[in-house]
Amino acid sequence: MRGESRVRHGLRVLREDLWTARPDPLPPSVWLRWLPHGIVWLVALVVLLGAAGHLWSGARLAFGYAFLVALGQAGAMALALWRPILAWWLSMAATVLGAVALHGLLLAGDLHGFTWPWTTSGIIAHLFVLLLLALRVRTRVAVEALALTALVTYVLQGVWGAADYQSTGVLALALFAVVVVLGTALRGRREARAELVQQTTLTAEERARRTLLEERSRIARELHDVVAHHMSVISIQAQVAPHLTPDPSPELKENLHGIRQNALEALGELRRVLGVLRSENPEDPYGLGESGTRAAPDAPQPTLDRLGALVENTRAAGLTVTVDIEDSRRERRPYPPAVELSAYRIVQEALSNALRHAPGSTVRVEVTHVPDGLFLSVVNSRPQRPVQPSPGAGHGLLGMRERATMLGGHVTAARTLHGGFAVTAFLPHDGIAPATSPPRLPVVYTDPPDTPVVHVEPPGAAPAPGSPSPTGEDTP
Repeated sequence: MRGESRVRHGLRVLREDLWTARPDPLPPSVWLRWLPHGIVWLVALVVLLGAAGHLWSGARLAFGYAFLVALGQAGAMALALWRPILAWWLSMAATVLGAVALHGLLLAGDLHGFTWPWTTSGIIAHLFVLLLLALRVRTRVAVEALALTALVTYVLQGVWGAADYQSTGVLALALFAVVVVLGTALRGRREARAELVQQTTLTAEERARRTLLEERSRIARELHDVVAHHMSVISIQAQVAPHLTPDPSPELKENLHGIRQNALEALGELRRVLGVLRSENPEDPYGLGESGTRAAPDAPQPTLDRLGALVENTRAAGLTVTVDIEDSRRERRPYPPAVELSAYRIVQEALSNALRHAPGSTVRVEVTHVPDGLFLSVVNSRPQRPVQPSPGAGHGLLGMRERATMLGGHVTAARTLHGGFAVTAFLPHDGIAPATSPPRLPVVYTDPPDTPVVHVEPPGAAPAPGSPSPTGEDTP
């Protein structure tokens, strides 16, 4: 019973693999395009004319019979370009039909030394069919087709047999096996290459997605810190306010108490969220501590006042950094903590990029305060030493753009004319995009000690023709 079930299963698999006429067109070649298709059609025409003439004049078959066999062999080659399995059946049928027609002539002694059961044209046609089949079907299906071809050949030549003929069965099967192995190897190589390209694409997309999520998580942690600070201030002010009034009414005390309670509840929720977000603190080698250390979970968020310490750490790492701060405001209002934090992080990331990708360069940091907001510019010269491969994800500019966009600002990055790199940013004063476009601000792309090249553009505008073109992520 077990043997019968295995036989039934094998026949079912064989029927599913070979008893089908599903289309499977041969795609154009990457380099040769449609040339392989043209070669198949040309060989099919040669097989048609050669087989018809050989069977008609050489074997003295009736012209209609000879042309029918030749048409089946040539048609199988052309059909294999679209339906390889159906083409294999057609080629086998044409071969069997020709072998049956020649069998009687060989037994009657009308033919002497004729190739049988495979004629020369039949071998050529079946080679092409098996090759095109092995290129597009699974290895199991190609092996099944080869095995059935061998079985039919054995039945015709070994079991049925003929007389006075030139045997072609062994040679044909050897060539068929070589073609199937070649087609299977080419198909495996093509699939491996396609899978590698797909995997590389997925890996790059996943890396970019992961980098973006990590940066957004970091921004979320810092914004939660800022909000928590304000909620603490609100709670303290609500607690102190009744003592600043000579005779506060019960309604005022009740409202202030409610404000304090709501602030404390919101602060508790924020701390619980921070506990989840701060499961692992990222390294901060340039802003909050020594290289290789981790930031403390409760460390205060950096502001523009800490730019000096950031620049000193960068200088200690081997870069020459100059800082230029300008203030054209008539009324100096403090920036919201989110704006100062984002400005600090943008400068920090730009300096970090210069350290990694432009060793030995000279960096100029410009901070310009205008009534509408804050302009930042970090420009580095060409690297003076060979650039080592960076272990980072290569998407540092994503974080800059996320921070600026969140506040209604923008970040631009461009190569300088002297081989350096420039990062410019604009952050609105209150974290809200201004109703009118900010004034034009000259961005000086320098490469000391060469002459500065001034490129003037409005923030957010597309680069003018001939200006430095935007570059890839995190690449000075």
